[in-house]
This record gives sequence, structure tokens and C-alpha cells, in this order.
Amino acid sequence: MAVLSPERAPRLAPARMPPADVVRVGAVGLRTRPLRAFLSALGIAIGIAAMIAVVGISSSSRAELDRTLAALGTNLLTVSPGRTLFGGDAQLPPEAVAMIGRIGPVTQATATGQVAGNVYRTDRIPAAETGGIAVRAAQLGLLETVGAEVASGTWLNEATSRYPAVVLGAAAAERLGLPTAGPDVQVWLGGRWFTVVGVLAPVPLAPELDSSALIGWAVAGRHLDFDGHPTTVYTRTEADQVEAVRAVLGATANPEAPNEVDVSRPSDALAAAQATDETFTALLLGLGAVALLVGGVGVANTMVISVLERRAEIGLRRSLGATRGQIRTQFLAESLLLSALGGTGGVLLGILVTSGYALSQGWPTVVPAWATLGGVAATLVIGGFAGLYPAIRASRLAPTEALAGV
Repeated sequence: MAVLSPERAPRLAPARMPPADVVRVGAVGLRTRPLRAFLSALGIAIGIAAMIAVVGISSSSRAELDRTLAALGTNLLTVSPGRTLFGGDAQLPPEAVAMIGRIGPVTQATATGQVAGNVYRTDRIPAAETGGIAVRAAQLGLLETVGAEVASGTWLNEATSRYPAVVLGAAAAERLGLPTAGPDVQVWLGGRWFTVVGVLAPVPLAPELDSSALIGWAVAGRHLDFDGHPTTVYTRTEADQVEAVRAVLGATANPEAPNEVDVSRPSDALAAAQATDETFTALLLGLGAVALLVGGVGVANTMVISVLERRAEIGLRRSLGATRGQIRTQFLAESLLLSALGGTGGVLLGILVTSGYALSQGWPTVVPAWATLGGVAATLVIGGFAGLYPAIRASRLAPTEALAGV
């Protein structure tokens, strides 16, 4: 019988491990050392949970802002007096509201006027202690125009606006310790007693009203020397005509000195506050990334120690015919599984934290899909890099060297 030379003998290709076997072999190290695997995955989970929670809470806050603006509208403009050419305080003419109301796309226009005076619970408090509560004369259409709601009592009407009646903003009522209105609830305002007929809920688009005591236009002129000049005109426009109306409001409110008029859009202030929150969110995401990096270092450390402890297993598998590529695949799969467990746990924990915080604030819960998918993808990338060196190191161990060291 002819004997083939070693050069002509057929070489058998090493057996390939199917994906199911790769996963099963890679999970061996996790099953044999569950506590170590849990602690290593925990570092990854904390980093991913922090990032998911930050993105989710920021998105939920943005969704709440969008919902608020959708309910209140972004078509509210405010007109207030600016500064004169010589740096003094300008004034809006008493006819400003009526003139603004004649602009075609304007649907509502009303005003408040600053009134000299302080508000107290009793008449025994020194006048120097203001309590930070402003007194404003208010026209009857104010409530509807700014989208405010009455939390207790009622709003001013044709009758009460002519008599000593007052509606308190939410913050003003809290400072005075008067959460509810009533016929027997009174405050000392401008040297006389005023009956508290209503308390407003917070007004997102006009926060200055929250710390105000609002009285009728007529009673302010009769008893508190109000001169009738509005200090803030609130204007509602058609939704698609906001910029066009904004461009002519200054000249319309004060034709003689349009440069002495300030025009603003309250929703822009809310958007600016959201932008500030986004800057803070970016900082928190950076901290989450650092935590994720620390978790990756923990995975790498765990895998290096695993290689050192499992030299006998590596030598035995190599002696039984496992190739370097199969050893490398085993430890790389173990690292990826460890990171995937941490990433999945971190995503679930982040969603749970976001949901809990959003529910406590009364916000809709929003966790972007890109954040969850990106979190899992980031863990796999980190797991791949963390396990690459230990996997290569394990594959380079010679069978005799691995078994001799045991």
C-alpha cells in the first residue's frame, strides 16, 4: 500500500463552531464565576443607566414643554415700555391696547399696569417690608389672553373690578399664607382692606403674574392713583402671523416713539430655559460616559484575570485540537456577553429611573429609541475592546506552556 508523504497528505480543516456553540462556550466563564460577572456587569450597567436616565429625563421634560406650549400657544406676544433716548423710563400711551387690538391678525389684547402699593396680611406690618409682591391693575380679558386658570375663587368681573377686590397670583398667595379665596379673606393693600376673590394657578407664559396682586383697572385709578398707562400689553395673534405682528407692534403701541417699546415672546424664554437644561444634560452625559469607561476597564480586568485563572482549561482545549481562533472567539464572546448583560440591565434601569421621575413630575415618559439602541451598541463596542487583549493573550498560550504552569 502506498504511503503518502507528509507534503501530499490531505490537511483537515479545523471544525468551525456554530454561533450557538460560541455563545454556550462563552457563557461558561460567567456561569462558573457569577458574583464576579455580576460586579463587572454592574459597572457597565451604572454607566448605561446614567446615560439613559439623563437622556430620558431631558426628553420627558422637553415633551412636557411641548405639551404646555401646545396647550397655551406660542402666539402670545408681550409689549412693555423700554428706555427713552436719555436713559429714562418710557411709558406706553393709555390707548396702546386699543390701537394694538385694531391690528388685523390680533385676536386678543389686554394689559396690566404697575400700581404703587404693598400687600400685607395685616395693617400692622411696616411699609418697608414689601414681601416681593407687586400690585398690578388688570383688565378683564387678562385671564383668557395669557391662558391662566383660577385655582380658587373667581376672576374679576365688571362688578368686582370697581370695588376693593383682589386676585392673588400663585406665589403671592403662598407668601401671604392664603391658599384659598373667600368673602372673609382680606389683605391690606394700598392703605385699605381688599377682599381676596380669587387665587390663580401658576401661569407659565406670564410668570410675573404669579407674584402679583391683581386689582381692577377702575379701582386702581380711583383709590391708588393709577395713571392708566399700561406697563405690559399681552397680545394673541393668529398662529401664522406672529412674526408679522411682532414687526409692527412697537410702532402701533407707541407711534410717536416706537424705539421706546420692547416686544417679546414668552415662549422664547421657555425655549431658552430648555436650552440651558440641554447644556446641563450634555454635562451629565459626559459623566455617564466616564462611568461607562470605568465599567469597560472593569470588564477588561475581569477578562485578564479569567485568562490567568483558566490556563489549564485553555491548555486542555488546545491539546484536544482547539485552534487559536476558537480560543480567541471563546474569550471575546465571553467579554461581549458580559457587556451585553450589563448594557441590557443598564437600559432597563435607566428606563425605570426615567419613568419614576417623570411620573413624580406629572410628565409624559419619553425614552428615545436611539438612546436605548445606542446604549446597547456602546456596551458591545466597549466589551469588544475590553475583551480583545485578553482573548489574544489566551489564544497565544501554547498547550504545553498552559498545562505546565498548572
